[in-house]
Amino acid sequence: MNILLIHQYFLEENDPGGSRWNEMTKMWTEKGHKVTVLAGMMHYTGTQKKQEYKGKFCVKKQQGNVTVWRSHVSESYNKNFVGRLWGYFSFVFSSIYAGLFKVRDKYDLIIVTSPPLFVGVTAYVLSVFKRIPFVFEIRDLWPESAIDTGVLTNKAIIKMAYWFESFIYKKAKLINVLTPAFRTKLIEEKNVPPEKIIFIPNAADFSLSDGILNSFDREEFRKQHDLNDHFVITYVGAHGVANHLEQILNTAARLKDTNVLFLLIGEGMEKEKLKKMAMKKQLDNVRFIDAVPKADVFKYILASDMGTSVLKKVDTFKTIYSNKTFDYMACKKPILMAIDGVSRELLEAANAGSFVEPENDKDFEQKIREYLANPQRLIVEGESGYDYAKANFDREVLADKYIGILEELK
Repeated sequence: MNILLIHQYFLEENDPGGSRWNEMTKMWTEKGHKVTVLAGMMHYTGTQKKQEYKGKFCVKKQQGNVTVWRSHVSESYNKNFVGRLWGYFSFVFSSIYAGLFKVRDKYDLIIVTSPPLFVGVTAYVLSVFKRIPFVFEIRDLWPESAIDTGVLTNKAIIKMAYWFESFIYKKAKLINVLTPAFRTKLIEEKNVPPEKIIFIPNAADFSLSDGILNSFDREEFRKQHDLNDHFVITYVGAHGVANHLEQILNTAARLKDTNVLFLLIGEGMEKEKLKKMAMKKQLDNVRFIDAVPKADVFKYILASDMGTSVLKKVDTFKTIYSNKTFDYMACKKPILMAIDGVSRELLEAANAGSFVEPENDKDFEQKIREYLANPQRLIVEGESGYDYAKANFDREVLADKYIGILEELK
């Protein structure tokens, strides 16, 4: 197949962050399929463009077998909400231009992955002009998540977003959802026909975790990074409003009498605020680590005792899987899951850790102390999570399933 993927946050080589589509497209092209990506020039945690993109509107790059067209995104993207909104629409305009005038191949179909929701504009326009269907993928329910976290409050924009969401669902040939709860919500609340919805979730990259595990010197890594004598709990991901990492800082304050050390790896709009909060609370058991490439993320996880997945306590987040959960599972680390709903159900089905009531630092503290008192649980639950993910969330298996469904649309 010849596929055009529209993904504003498609990672560059060695970029930190969620790499679902980098891994998926790599697997597809290795099996003979052709993939071209329309992507943005700004990382989702970035504040400015790389020097190579300064003053340019579209740049063609090659990432392995995948051809990537990087299109303009406003550098106001991470300054405030208005700047972020303009960042979304600047990519819509630049990606439409690139899709119409730079990308000339004949494609079988378009895949567009959201958020942001507005990339659906690009997909629809190119679908009409190129006369091919598009598949719309939902990685996060938007605008609900933005409303629930207080990021989106303007009633006019909310009304427009809901209208456009409904429009794009009608125009899409198929809709892929990343959790069962998304499917239920689309059918019961948004009147999407069940036969239009497919389910290819996030997954674990065992090729990376197993490869590192076979040659990784855990004790040496812990020594190099001053982790020895600590019970290390690692959080990997965005440091934004939705993540509400204050609950980790509050928990750390309760655990000063232990050897627990929290590693917070990543970037985001709230990071500087969180650093100041940690200094004010004199939390020497919390370390902030800048975002690192995926292979290094796995090393930090492998050197840890546990991983944690954390989000703000809002109803919308009961419908999502945290993608880092699968990385923890792939590294055989039990999880402190401070996300209710389907993420909790996944954790409990896999016996892969403990549910923590979101934003309840007392519960967080208690669950951690239980592991400190019974370290054998770390091995049992880590192995259990790994086995469950291997059986149900192997990236390569799901990539094959996805492409099989797409081939039926030709």
